[in-house]
Amino acid sequence: MSKTDNNNAPWHRLKRASTPGKATVLAIGKAFPSQLIPQEYLVESYIRDTKCQDVSIKEKLERLCKTTTVKTRYTVMCKEILDKYPELATEGSPTIKQRLEIANPAVVEMALQASLTCIKEWERPATDITHIIYVSSSEIRLPGGDLYLASELGLRNDVNRVMLYFLGCYGGATGLRVAKDIAENNPGSRILLTTSETTILGFRPPNKARPYDLVGAALFGDGAAAVIIGTDPVKGKESPFMELSYAVQQFLPGTQHTVDGCLTEEGINFKLGRDLPQKIEDNIEAFCRKLMSKASLTEFNDLFWAVHPGGPAILNRLENTLKLKEGKLECSRRALKDYGNVSSNTIFYVMEYMREELKREGGEEWGLALAFGPGITFEGILLRSL
Repeated sequence: MSKTDNNNAPWHRLKRASTPGKATVLAIGKAFPSQLIPQEYLVESYIRDTKCQDVSIKEKLERLCKTTTVKTRYTVMCKEILDKYPELATEGSPTIKQRLEIANPAVVEMALQASLTCIKEWERPATDITHIIYVSSSEIRLPGGDLYLASELGLRNDVNRVMLYFLGCYGGATGLRVAKDIAENNPGSRILLTTSETTILGFRPPNKARPYDLVGAALFGDGAAAVIIGTDPVKGKESPFMELSYAVQQFLPGTQHTVDGCLTEEGINFKLGRDLPQKIEDNIEAFCRKLMSKASLTEFNDLFWAVHPGGPAILNRLENTLKLKEGKLECSRRALKDYGNVSSNTIFYVMEYMREELKREGGEEWGLALAFGPGITFEGILLRSL
């Protein structure tokens, strides 16, 4: 329980000093498309838009929508797009060209808005950005969205650009790891890391031969996020709130088909193995302890947790396996409820909620950021709250 003053307002603790030379998160921003869909309306709109007349599919989607715990999501897909491209809702139509016509500009626009929000919080000019890392599994083109985003933001033409494509749900955490390496090896650099995703490439009518399509319809949303990373924050000008102490990536041998995506003329087809939560459960403790050992940490409940909410089953398995106290994954559950699984973006929505929690008196100093995706790949970062 947080302490309060005489007016019952929570006390905020004193800020911790950052470690010289260590990468810190200096600002954060997010953005979404204009279409907001409450979960209770999702089934009717999806069944209507795809002209599905199979009652059993509708009933299954209704059950899935309840079990995901999602309450609201944002989507690029809307009536205007389906009116213009009705073939997107037609089974077997070769529509990759149309999907990219929608997705390519949409993801850059969301990334732009998230970046502008982030830069505004940072309170330094965009021309001070030295590197840009652009993460997306939702666009395909040359040049990529990194160049379009840099141009829209008015960044210098010698800004160093890195693109991370088709990493899926762990892409945001990978971006943090890469940004950390760049920042710590280039003193004075300031890295804009942006992630942007839309489900346009995977939208299609339901088919009993593709049961995972319904899971995607019930769980995934669209959006973007941005953070600015740098070492040795400028006193009086920058306000770091989290330090990236140590980062690890690991894949589980023999699991490359557990989360499987294939680009076809109809868009992206995903397959998700039922054993994904079990695979994560079997390997998560050792992975976390590897990260914790860098700060001589041993107790899971002494940490704060920023976990990518791939779905409630993964969060529940992790919570039970590590014997976490109730509320330790609240920020992850809240992000899932408010936005759905927004792939690479979601870890930043969790971190933004966590920032507010950690400001309070008694907030933990150390924590873990975790994300999982195709591979099966684990990404983990040992965080320090400032």
